[in-house]
Amino acid sequence: MTDQTRTTDAAPDATYAVIKTGGKQYRVKVGDRISVERLMADAGTDVTIDQVLLIGGTGETRIGTPVVEGASVTAHVDLHDRDEKIVVFKFKAKKRYRRRTGHRQSLTRLTITGISA
Repeated sequence: MTDQTRTTDAAPDATYAVIKTGGKQYRVKVGDRISVERLMADAGTDVTIDQVLLIGGTGETRIGTPVVEGASVTAHVDLHDRDEKIVVFKFKAKKRYRRRTGHRQSLTRLTITGISA
């Protein structure tokens, strides 16, 4: 598996990456704060995310197939939190069937500290 390379006219310090965690993709750069699905890491520790799908902004864009080989993103775990409650309501007309439940997703708040290619 090889990485595809494409040149761009971006500033050399605007490095960004597209990472995959929790089944979702996030475009991050150093200093960004993101909320992802709960990670099994203690608050105050650092985590390394190896699922890097793309690295760009340094004059060339590296696209992984499916991940960029040797690339990783480091992040600091700020805290574990829960998202706002959503209401799930099931209803079937004319059958007297109603179900109301709620859900709160567990989240981990991260601060991106480094991108290594």
